[in-house]
Amino acid sequence: MKLRETVDIDAPAVRVWAVVQEDVPNVPKWSKEVAKVEQLDRKPPGKGTQYRYHLNLPGGLKETVEVEQTTWVKPKRCAGKFIRGPLKGTWSYGYSETKTGTHVVYEMDYELGGMLRFAGGLLAGKYAEGIRANMAALKKYIESGKGPKAK
Repeated sequence: MKLRETVDIDAPAVRVWAVVQEDVPNVPKWSKEVAKVEQLDRKPPGKGTQYRYHLNLPGGLKETVEVEQTTWVKPKRCAGKFIRGPLKGTWSYGYSETKTGTHVVYEMDYELGGMLRFAGGLLAGKYAEGIRANMAALKKYIESGKGPKAK
């Protein structure tokens, strides 16, 4: 399955990048599906960094997924792969400057595994709705001045 969501945020790309890619432990402040994020290594965020996301999914499901960042081109693109958990595949964030701020593109190319496989199409639609809501929440979070400033 493929998923693609976009949002335009009234802030420079370096600021959006700082919130999304460098302040990962605070993702639960703007993503309702993410209960907690743990960094699995002690290095600064970048290529090779691994995170564990504790998720609250539609239908009351709770899952844990681990990801590894495979691409880190600040402040243009961060991408990675799912390395543990019920999601298999890849994800990416792309950032491009516009006249009024930053155009953000989030993409996933994934398949469901484990117990999520049985929820299939029902969960996929709800998951896409959740990503769309998270992008809107990210916009509101950044535009209201919350989160770290660009480094």
